[in-house]
Amino acid sequence: MTTELPRTTELPRTTELPRITEQLPPEFFTAPEGDDLHAGNAGLRATGCPVHAINYPVGGEGYVVADYATALKAFSDPRLSKKVDNAPAWFRDLVKDSSPVLVRNMLTADPPEHTRLRKLVSRAFVPRRMELLRPRIQEITDELIDALPEHGEVNLTEFAFALPMRVICEFLGVPAEDRPQLHTWGNWLSGAPYPDAESNEKLKDASENIERYLIDLLADRRAHLGEDLVSILVRAADEEDRFTNDELVSTLVLLIIAGHKTTANLIGNGTHALLTHPDQLELLRTRPELAESAVEEFLRFESPVYRGTLRVAAEDMELGGCPIPKESFVHLLMGSANRDSEAFENPDELDITRTANRHLAFGQGAHFCVGAPLSRVEGQIAFTTLLRRLPGLRLAVPAEEIEWLFDNSTSRGLVRLPVTYDARLAAGTPEGH
Repeated sequence: MTTELPRTTELPRTTELPRITEQLPPEFFTAPEGDDLHAGNAGLRATGCPVHAINYPVGGEGYVVADYATALKAFSDPRLSKKVDNAPAWFRDLVKDSSPVLVRNMLTADPPEHTRLRKLVSRAFVPRRMELLRPRIQEITDELIDALPEHGEVNLTEFAFALPMRVICEFLGVPAEDRPQLHTWGNWLSGAPYPDAESNEKLKDASENIERYLIDLLADRRAHLGEDLVSILVRAADEEDRFTNDELVSTLVLLIIAGHKTTANLIGNGTHALLTHPDQLELLRTRPELAESAVEEFLRFESPVYRGTLRVAAEDMELGGCPIPKESFVHLLMGSANRDSEAFENPDELDITRTANRHLAFGQGAHFCVGAPLSRVEGQIAFTTLLRRLPGLRLAVPAEEIEWLFDNSTSRGLVRLPVTYDARLAAGTPEGH
């Protein structure tokens, strides 16, 4: 059992803290016992200690933060660095060799570099601009549903991935024929780095291929500037002369990965939550105006990103009463924090009317997800449209047969979501039909 430590963040320098030596295995992330992630997280929180050692990345010294209060503070702790250069040399060299395209964007930067890079994209993702995209997102959603069978069984994860991928690619001005390949490359990059050499070689290929593709895309946009996001970024970079081409490429990779996988998991996880909670399904079907609060509850209940991206202790520090040595990896478990009973009433219950829902699904602080406004709009449209146009929507297999995907990435989603429905109604079908 992990050593219990006092729940405090401020300790005198003379205080000696016991070192946590017993590590959770890597499988706690990649293959949780019984496939029940929430049970494992609840077990961590029940120890009374918010921080636990883990052997992840494999061979490194890592720690997981399981509770809401400690995670919330950690998101804004300047001692936790996002820079790969502050990681142990073996990890730094592995990342820079296998996926260098990933280490030149705002997700792997600290202030003031992070502030500069975030400014490059934040103007494009303001909520007001995302609302202007709502009619086009609705059209894409209806087009995808139009392509489904008139009734019967489908794998809804295909729809869940197709919608945000089409939206972000249209936003970037990526040709339709190139999108499947970007999806494949993006999936490889989302799990970087891997614990085995073979996977890291494939990762390296994906990194090199997507970099070449995006360099060509940037060159094309410079020659033919338009109103797409790539053109907006090119103008900002060239006019202000504050961003390198490598930073532009890395930023586009980040937008492609985060712009589709996270929202795909939101749609898949949220639909699964509805189909396993018939009362909430009926409530949203009859009251589509609850879509906004429903999306926030899905984000909390089954967080599409269940642990934060790279954070490394830039110095010897304490967190939640636990000593964290310099160069240690710190994993903030948003999926666990979002089920913490100290922060949420009845956290294991799905309630789409929940108010004051201060979940951590998009992170917190300076690294709060810049694409959150777009993801929220996509989710609101997807859920209401699916329920309106596919009457009788239900699981096509017993709930216990639905498999969650556990891999090397920080995301949480479903392997497949087999559903069936009675009819496919026309796009113009009124609410409540």
